[in-house]
Amino acid sequence: MNTPLKLAGSLLALCAAAFCASSASAQAAADWRPSKPVRIIVPITGSTNDVLARMIAPKLQEALGQPFFVENKPGAGGNIGAGEVARAAPDGHTLLIGYNGPLAINVTLFDKMPYDPVKDLAPITLAVKSPQYLVVNPDTGITDVKDFIAKAKADPKKYAYGSVAMGSASHLTMEMMKSAAGFQMTHVPYRGAGPAVTDLIAGNIQAGFFVPGNVQGFVKEGRLKLLATTGTRRFPSTPSIPTLAESGLKDFEATSWIGLLAPANTPPAIINSYHQTMVRVLNQPDIQKQLHDMEFEVVASTPREFSDWIGTEIKRWGAVIKSTGAKAE
Repeated sequence: MNTPLKLAGSLLALCAAAFCASSASAQAAADWRPSKPVRIIVPITGSTNDVLARMIAPKLQEALGQPFFVENKPGAGGNIGAGEVARAAPDGHTLLIGYNGPLAINVTLFDKMPYDPVKDLAPITLAVKSPQYLVVNPDTGITDVKDFIAKAKADPKKYAYGSVAMGSASHLTMEMMKSAAGFQMTHVPYRGAGPAVTDLIAGNIQAGFFVPGNVQGFVKEGRLKLLATTGTRRFPSTPSIPTLAESGLKDFEATSWIGLLAPANTPPAIINSYHQTMVRVLNQPDIQKQLHDMEFEVVASTPREFSDWIGTEIKRWGAVIKSTGAKAE
């Protein structure tokens, strides 16, 4: 017969065993370190994805004791770089800076995918997210969102918009706006924000959606005109700039985001080590300041939260693609 004393002793033993197992797991995660240089693949060029990768690489190197090299592998809306990581050895020495396109949008946008973002990649952390800016070339004479829509409707062949990549939030957000407002405009996809913004300033295209970090400086210099933001509230740094929802497009919202991933089947100890390190890095004051200056919200989610977020975004952007009829060109 079990006495209360014996039962209490059993409970204490079970708790102690669970604590030891938890401590051992945490220790294993803390103990894992890369044994050779690590590649961080960025599936796009000249964008905030690249900026974030180069911001965290030296921090990871400092924390984990091996060189971290950033490699840009653009193309096919981010599928080339993401596919390379999906096929890499799951040993912690190849990582992906992922974003909406190759992780959530392309599943519906492309008829065939070279990888499955859910099955072939292991989320580590959703690092940051941000609404976007709608900007135009000042020479268009466009004054606000209503004027933008009216001019596009009046002469659709005259206007083209650029995006950072096929299947990016930069691309699909304009498709959402076209559908919501009932206008047409030619899409010109680029390999990253750099060439897209350069062409926008030069007047080769007339408009685009970009995260603030890609265009803030040019807006301040007067080389681009800022019309609206895609969030639910105005940015503190640009309080006079309305949201698209305030500008007549009811409930309009579109968010860009960036996260860190590894190949599927990467051992939990490796995933946990990178997650713990990334959370510490993202919360360092200098990194926080740089990201906040770029109007990014620091998330630093858990791997499970990031996985759930990707699933939610696949459904969200899939619905947008189906409703707008957008397809990979």
